[in-house]
Amino acid sequence: MQHVFTGCGGKNLSPQLAWRGAPAGTQSYAITCFDPDAPTGSGYWHWLVFDLPASTTSVEAGAGGTDSPAGGHSGYSDFSLNKYGGPCPPKGDETHRYIFTVYALDVPKLEGASDKTTGATMNFLMRGHVLATGTITGRFGH
Repeated sequence: MQHVFTGCGGKNLSPQLAWRGAPAGTQSYAITCFDPDAPTGSGYWHWLVFDLPASTTSVEAGAGGTDSPAGGHSGYSDFSLNKYGGPCPPKGDETHRYIFTVYALDVPKLEGASDKTTGATMNFLMRGHVLATGTITGRFGH
């Protein structure tokens, strides 16, 4: 329960993530955590990170507790937070998927991104700059 949101009885620690094999031209990374099963009609953004340096190959567990994990910056999640917000589906819902995606980008900074950047806006700003992605999906339910 360490990665689960505090409102659902967890410790709200972001998971450790690691990657390798960045394509040539990678200048920065971004990370998202998205729940497509949230009962909102548009999913739910749990974590948004951008401007991670190209030398980054991992983020440590708990790094999402700050607004600048691993030298990057955090956007504005659907929890209204500038940090990681763990799984917390409504009681009675089926198990939800939590999709963590790492994006290799061809720009050193995501132009126009700030601590007020939402998931939809971040995806828009990354458009045309994504060289590669890697995903891992976790599941959680009550």
